[in-house]
Amino acid sequence: MLFVLLSANHPVQPMSIEIRDALPSDVEDIVRFNQSLASETEGKILDEARLRSGVARLLAERQRGRYFLAVHDRQVVGSTMITTEWTDWRDGWFWWIQSVYVEPEHRRRGVFGSLYGHIERLAREAPDVRGLRLYVESDNQRAQDTYATLGMIMTGYRIMEAEF
Repeated sequence: MLFVLLSANHPVQPMSIEIRDALPSDVEDIVRFNQSLASETEGKILDEARLRSGVARLLAERQRGRYFLAVHDRQVVGSTMITTEWTDWRDGWFWWIQSVYVEPEHRRRGVFGSLYGHIERLAREAPDVRGLRLYVESDNQRAQDTYATLGMIMTGYRIMEAEF
């Protein structure tokens, strides 16, 4: 795939992006991305051993979810993960997009758009997938604008949790 961004922040530069499934050997890149994501978006420092274990488990046990990597010039420049949620109301699955991260120097250049496009194509090809969902920090307007540009809309739902 070839994407071109027209932006004041970046001159017009064709950027070829390959999207591939993550492999167990990609653990360190994904751990680094997730640490950066938590720090940048929520000011959190994640327990590295627990994070590494969680990433490795997902990569080893595909039923837990799936990581996708964006590669440019043989370098991993972005990643995201999908997990699934059964919807009895729609008799199918929602795919949740999570852990979205793009290296700062590659942002606003089509990397996430490439990841999203790949996931959306896979979801549309699967007969029992009903849609894509993600959650976004309420004050992260840049991310919300990016997701809206890709056709996603805000819902009436709010996320609540009880963390253990």
